[in-house]
Amino acid sequence: MDVEGEVPAAAAAAIANGLGGGEEASPAPFSAEQLDVEAYAAQYSGRTRLARLVFVADRCGVEAMQLEALRMAYDEIKRGEDVQLHRDVALKINGRLGPRYGLDQAWVDTVSRRAEQRKEKLENELNGYRTNLIKESIRMGYNDIGDFFYAHGQLSDAFKSYIRTRDYCTTSKHIVQMCMNVILVSIELGQFAHVSNYVSKAEQTPDSLDPIIVAKLRAAAGLANLETKKYKLAARKFVETGIELGNNYSEVIAPQDVAVYGALCALASFDRSDLKSKVIDNINFRNFLELVPEVRELVNDFYASRYGSCLGHLEKLKPNLLLDIHLHEHVETLYTDIRHKAIIQYTLPFISVDLNTMATAFKTSVSMLEKELAALITENKIQARIDSHNKILYARHADQRNTTFQRVLQTGNEFERDVKSMLLRANLLKHEYSQRTSGSRKM
Repeated sequence: MDVEGEVPAAAAAAIANGLGGGEEASPAPFSAEQLDVEAYAAQYSGRTRLARLVFVADRCGVEAMQLEALRMAYDEIKRGEDVQLHRDVALKINGRLGPRYGLDQAWVDTVSRRAEQRKEKLENELNGYRTNLIKESIRMGYNDIGDFFYAHGQLSDAFKSYIRTRDYCTTSKHIVQMCMNVILVSIELGQFAHVSNYVSKAEQTPDSLDPIIVAKLRAAAGLANLETKKYKLAARKFVETGIELGNNYSEVIAPQDVAVYGALCALASFDRSDLKSKVIDNINFRNFLELVPEVRELVNDFYASRYGSCLGHLEKLKPNLLLDIHLHEHVETLYTDIRHKAIIQYTLPFISVDLNTMATAFKTSVSMLEKELAALITENKIQARIDSHNKILYARHADQRNTTFQRVLQTGNEFERDVKSMLLRANLLKHEYSQRTSGSRKM
């Protein structure tokens, strides 16, 4: 059975030790029913760890999990310099974790005072570099200010500073560094058009790129396409991501995310041959899939037409996927696309299908299945009709054998007519028989 589909990206399964760098990564350390917040957060670093923890706290609906995520976020923030995020998380905790996890005004004042001094120093240094027209120093000065703004959560200002380094880049390496900084901030700002643009700019640098950089660019491009709902393009980028990525891009994505996002987008968008060659037989991507066994199994089940098992794996993963900061908005769409593709593929080989048998295969009721089939028929995705009384689906397959015979007969008749016409004309010319117009006779 051919299978086309766009697989929803399942980032909630992105929680295991990093892959690459000579280290063996372990499978995702959480069950499908219960997210291990600590293990999940351990796969990320920097601001994305904080963003994911806060996102889990906001959406999980379980107070114990929520408080655990907020506690970890609070502790992580105190090791950084983002005072606004500290205020936000302290407000979310709202005293539920005791006085230790309240708003630390003394820490806020200290960090803010130190930040003002640091900012003033960096600006003075940059002004000096600009006065002396030292191109490389100006580039580094803007980079340092960008890093400062990024650490303090002022992402728009960080973006502007990183962009300004563009005019002072003198080597391909500088251009790539500028692109990677802009991509990082753009992902956090949700400006994925910038992500795509600067991925392309980095890929077009004259010198060959380091394999790790290439893998990072593929993953970033995959995220940009996922966020803009270009699932097929996202799948291609994720399955092309090199194993060199490992845990080298933990400030953005974990290798388990690549496996989940890539597999789900592929299921939703690839045809059967692409699913086989680019996902199942892709040795590089298979290494990512090994990190998330449930996703690997659901891909194999889908390809082998074990749709009930495949959909069962998807349902188990769904609660955690809905807690993924990048994937949550796409889960329903991807799941619907995958299910519809499974139904379409199930019906393709048959002239008639017993709805009772099909309902059992898809682990649903006959009435619900009938509604789904009716919708797909209405959308012209399935060429069939439903015998609702006998619960049978009849396919409207064209009789190709009969059609071919009809075309052959028609071609033969046309050929016979043309030959007779040519023979008639030849005989007329041979016997010099022609009819002249009255005007011709006068001449």
